Amino acid sequence: MSTDSLDTIGQMLVSVRPGSILDYSVAYGELTVRAKAQDIVDVVSFLRDDPRCEFVGFTDVTAVDWPQRENRFDVVYHLLSPTKNMRIRVKVETSETTPVPSIIDVYPGANWYEREVYDLYGILFTGHPDLRRIMTDYGFEGHPLRKDFPLTGYVEVRWDDEQKRIVYEPVRLEQEFRNFDFLSPWEGPGHPLPGDEKAEAKPGKGS
Repeated sequence: MSTDSLDTIGQMLVSVRPGSILDYSVAYGELTVRAKAQDIVDVVSFLRDDPRCEFVGFTDVTAVDWPQRENRFDVVYHLLSPTKNMRIRVKVETSETTPVPSIIDVYPGANWYEREVYDLYGILFTGHPDLRRIMTDYGFEGHPLRKDFPLTGYVEVRWDDEQKRIVYEPVRLEQEFRNFDFLSPWEGPGHPLPGDEKAEAKPGKGS
């Protein structure tokens, strides 16, 4: 869809929901609208039901952490309109303690996605019937996709097949530090690899 068409839809949304939709932007052929968190159910209901939109396809709910902001989280919704051949991104801001209304009454498929956002970011959703962790282990502390989550120091919970029980161990980084040439992604390692001698240039007869 052209940028002008997306811009027209963005203007329409701001005009028909001026208290709920704060503004919009069009970048890289995609439409993004920013809405009030407490009005998200009304906003997505309008986007689904209005004949000018028909965003009946729910794609995803995720989040972005901005620790320097007072409302540190963006909750991001992605919707699809098959009849209009168009996608839209809806963003709302929230804090660590302010819950966001659940949209599962509008899009039942958002159930597990909201649980994932809660598990990985700690964002709360009011009206969710089963808001519990879905990705991390039992007894996991903290929310691992927050930017202030430490890489080490928390407890890892796993099943030990030798001991036939759940064990608790300190989290540790398994991958060793390695040297990478970030200036040239095409260059290989500095040490010779088996078979490299076959690629060495051979002098010509005239040399």
